[in-house]
Amino acid sequence: MGYVAVKGGTKAIQASVDMYKNKKYIPGMEISAEHVKANMNQLINQVMSEASLYDRELASHAIKQAEGNMEEAVFLLRAHRSTLPRLYYSTVTNTREMFVERRVSASFKDIPGGQILGASPDFTHRLLDDSVTYGSEETEGDIPPDYNYELNNLPKVIDYLESEGLFTKEPEDNSTPDDITKRSIEFPSSRSERLQSLTRGQTGAVTSLGYVEIRGYGYSSHPNIGEVRVGQQPVHIDPAGDGDAYYIGDVELTEVEAFMPADEAETAGERAHEKTFKIGYGLTFGQNETKTIAMSVLDYSLSHPAEASPTADDEFVLLHIDSVESTGFISHLKLPHYVTFQSVLDRVRQTKGGRD
Repeated sequence: MGYVAVKGGTKAIQASVDMYKNKKYIPGMEISAEHVKANMNQLINQVMSEASLYDRELASHAIKQAEGNMEEAVFLLRAHRSTLPRLYYSTVTNTREMFVERRVSASFKDIPGGQILGASPDFTHRLLDDSVTYGSEETEGDIPPDYNYELNNLPKVIDYLESEGLFTKEPEDNSTPDDITKRSIEFPSSRSERLQSLTRGQTGAVTSLGYVEIRGYGYSSHPNIGEVRVGQQPVHIDPAGDGDAYYIGDVELTEVEAFMPADEAETAGERAHEKTFKIGYGLTFGQNETKTIAMSVLDYSLSHPAEASPTADDEFVLLHIDSVESTGFISHLKLPHYVTFQSVLDRVRQTKGGRD
């Protein structure tokens, strides 16, 4: 949808821009992008995820420029991303190779490799504490017990269900994924389009629709979190395409596999409606656990749509969780609509005059 700017008022508009850029801050209280990077890790994680650009330096600059406005920071980072050349594609990554920093399962108490609590606010009291100076005290973290597993080679909890025949892996789809950053999403959407849209969706919107789904407007069942993983995922590229890939760095990821009880299709020799488990999947940049869990719920809902469910409608979900699209459209309502409103106003006057 395009809009034509109204002519006139150029000096006033320029003055507004200058005022915004030259706003006075309290002397001595200015913060730098480095301060943002050092102290606002969770905000940076959300901005990187929604902007589809893993770069903590640029995310910090965007947050500072946007004065902490999430939607504006994401808009800035996506706009910058659109100017960058795509030099290489990474090879297919396997999250079993992730160096795990946090790993919890809500489905099993004892899991191969053990529960790793890592850094999380889950176990803290939600009370403001103005006496804490973060980083002023040295603490020794709990040393995890030795389970004879390497942290970059931990088994998946889902392997346990598969070993009991309670879960069957879907056939691998090795086709080239659709890239919604290069081509507009089409409906009905492919799973690669859905996963991309969900991982870059606005955190609050994804969380809210995941909640809607669970409350009874879709699958309406309590999912069980098989595993939440947070860690550093190695990335490799193969510029020559000869299979000789090399390592270029790590990205911090959050991965969720949620178990969903489901009816297995009836096959010969089996009982009808035999119960099994299916999987909802979520993956985001940074430590974004709540959003990733909600993403796994919506992934399952969109892949196994319930009849007449709003959260099973891919167009409804995917177009409305995008923060740049939704914020941009709502914000445009502030811009001049003089001509269109005068037309509406004339019609209202005419109908009212006709009744008189």
